[in-house]
Amino acid sequence: MTAEKKTSAKADQLKGAVKETLGRAVGNERMTAEGRAERAKGDMRQAGHKAQDALKR
Repeated sequence: MTAEKKTSAKADQLKGAVKETLGRAVGNERMTAEGRAERAKGDMRQAGHKAQDALKR
């Protein structure tokens, strides 16, 4: 996985976690759900890249 893609996936995870936490703090269910979705998107991208790296070996 290239460094740029890895950073992008980690950024999505972090952004989602922050949004989810902020949504919970202010009681905004929509923001919480969006944060969960963004974090899951980052998790899936990272898992996909890890699988590709494993297949290259």
